[in-house]
Amino acid sequence: MLTSRDLLARLIAFPTVSRDSNLALIDFVRDYLEGLGLSCELDYNAERSKANLHARIGPAGGGGVMLSGHSDVVPVDGQAWSVPAFALTERDGLLYGRGTADMKGFIACVLAAVPRMLTRPLRRPLHIALSYDEEVGCLGVRSLVERLRASPERPAICLIGEPTEMRPVLGHKGKLAMRCQVHGAACHSAYAPQGVNAIEYAAKLIGKLGEIGAQLAAPARRDARFDPPYSTVQTGLIQGGRALNIVPAECQFDFEVRALPADDPQQVARDLRVYAETELLPQMRAVSAASAIEFQALSAYPGLATDPQGEAAELLALLSGSRDFSTVAFGTEGGLFDEAGIATVICGPGSMEQGHKPDEFVSLQQLDACDALLARLAQWLQQDA
Repeated sequence: MLTSRDLLARLIAFPTVSRDSNLALIDFVRDYLEGLGLSCELDYNAERSKANLHARIGPAGGGGVMLSGHSDVVPVDGQAWSVPAFALTERDGLLYGRGTADMKGFIACVLAAVPRMLTRPLRRPLHIALSYDEEVGCLGVRSLVERLRASPERPAICLIGEPTEMRPVLGHKGKLAMRCQVHGAACHSAYAPQGVNAIEYAAKLIGKLGEIGAQLAAPARRDARFDPPYSTVQTGLIQGGRALNIVPAECQFDFEVRALPADDPQQVARDLRVYAETELLPQMRAVSAASAIEFQALSAYPGLATDPQGEAAELLALLSGSRDFSTVAFGTEGGLFDEAGIATVICGPGSMEQGHKPDEFVSLQQLDACDALLARLAQWLQQDA
């Protein structure tokens, strides 16, 4: 029987960077699971270059638990690795390779646990879900979420194995990423008032985002469970202009909102649109009628705030041996599952302190702890419901 370490070595060898296909990994997992007698369903993207995988063990009907992880990893370009990024290297009890922590370590533990799940009949269903394109905005999992939402066999609980050092997590912020394109009118800088300076109007929009961010950080809107304890707004990219002596006709910038579950990140975009349409565009079009401000959504996913008294939290406390529930700063697919009526919790091996970095690693001790948690889950699933 393959151990979680054995399976992690196999999974790391697939360079499933989000820009590339994940099908070689999905085919490996499907062959492994079908070799154990399970059937798998694949949801492909439009190009059929990537796929989600969904498998199921146990009795028919709804309820039960889903174990979920994403198959894609972030790039290694420009990073100084001291070991091969896509081959497992062991040193002093640490396993190195891209995706060891985020989050192929968990997937390896899940696959290693399947034979144990089959030793006795399950009284509750177990689902296994692998997604693609999580790292670029939780994009790939959405077709799987919609299929589960409509299914009479929808699981009741989802456990996502993102790296939390095996600590039980019930929440994270949501995210909205937007692009704003400002179209002004060029002219010689000696006659600047005759043009519409796209950079200057972009700066006004960015300043407005700062004002909105300050309002979101007001003490009355804070939630101490999160770090930082308020929704944040930041502009991360900007470009515009061609020469200093030309009033710039074009400028674009990208901004993001990291929102507490109680806040709607789309409200930030709506407020910025109102400011653009009611205050800035009239000024711009008084000089050039062709002026415009356009907004484009780049990615978005909802936050997560699972009820600490609910069934999912109670199960996670039982499996992890802790009711010290916390939150994480990074996002997950959990909010999407939660919106589909699947109560979601997060707990997995490794730390995001190592994720996305060169020489990413997970410890054997963390894999052992995850193996033990899944063994307890097998016992729970095999008990009478």
